[in-house]
Amino acid sequence: FVHWYVGEEAVVSTQSTGKTASCNRKMPLPLKLFEVSDVVVKTEDTETGSRNLRKICALFSGKTSGFEVVHGLLDRIMLCLGRRDYSIRASAEAMFFTGRGADILLGGQKIGHLGILHPEVLDNFEITLPCSVLEMDLEPFV
Repeated sequence: FVHWYVGEEAVVSTQSTGKTASCNRKMPLPLKLFEVSDVVVKTEDTETGSRNLRKICALFSGKTSGFEVVHGLLDRIMLCLGRRDYSIRASAEAMFFTGRGADILLGGQKIGHLGILHPEVLDNFEITLPCSVLEMDLEPFV
């Protein structure tokens, strides 16, 4: 069973986008979804035991995975933010197809990931077409 997780933190914005894709799977292709949302995560650093993170998430689904589309979106977002000091590296996230995921790094710190979703993840949301997803923390830019 593969769900969408990063460590112990549930990736709520990616799950939300996956549910939206599942509910709209009969819409004309390609399906392009984009979401900006607050995600509440557990932490030991605060009195309340939680904190909010502002995240951006995009999903592309069609006859092909569209990885180049979400990678191009990442490039465009960074260009618009005036940030050229980011990089990507191979990711071992279980939610991605093996060898088809990447972490997004800004100043050496992981701020997100992108990749082609693993077939088990697609099955969990009853999505029958390949999907690529981009999720990134917006906090470093505010």
